[in-house]
Amino acid sequence: MSQPPLVLASASPRRHELLRSAGIEFIAVTADAVELHDPALGLAALVLTNARAKALAVMPAHPTSVVLAADTLVWLDGRPLGKPADHEAARSMLRALSGRVHEVATGVHLGRREPAAQVEFHEISHVRFRPLDEALIETYLAHVDVLDKAGAYGVQDHGEMLIEHVEGSRSNVMGLPLARTLAALRTVEQVNAEPDL
Repeated sequence: MSQPPLVLASASPRRHELLRSAGIEFIAVTADAVELHDPALGLAALVLTNARAKALAVMPAHPTSVVLAADTLVWLDGRPLGKPADHEAARSMLRALSGRVHEVATGVHLGRREPAAQVEFHEISHVRFRPLDEALIETYLAHVDVLDKAGAYGVQDHGEMLIEHVEGSRSNVMGLPLARTLAALRTVEQVNAEPDL
């Protein structure tokens, strides 16, 4: 019997694109989960807690499918930069990132109820921004819809205008560390029910 398709608990077009680029078949659903932004948790615990909450919100409706959930945050000066509320907030974020190195972390949770299996991990990449003047910030905002992007930018959306260097996984900065996610997916899919004897 063939396995049910992977369930991606995300509406993120970047995550959809990354999985499609790897030839993974999936169905996408939106997770009804509250995202935390408490810096006291620390970066790794924060993204893992959010990813786990998204997966657990979706798993009851898809008990025999592997559910993949992820949470990505930009981290600067000990605090997370989430999605900007408006363009003024986006300008403020880009000014803060200008000429500096920041961290981008993604927490990934893969789980299935029947048979029970679970893998989770986080990955951190370091991104160095070019020095940004006001004209460049305004040009970027005119070209890119930043309101759905943590830190008010996307590495895949004219990122060359802002980014000098990425150390680590580029797909992680996009929202899903693809190589580690595919390895984790294989691990979860190998956990099957005992065959009837």
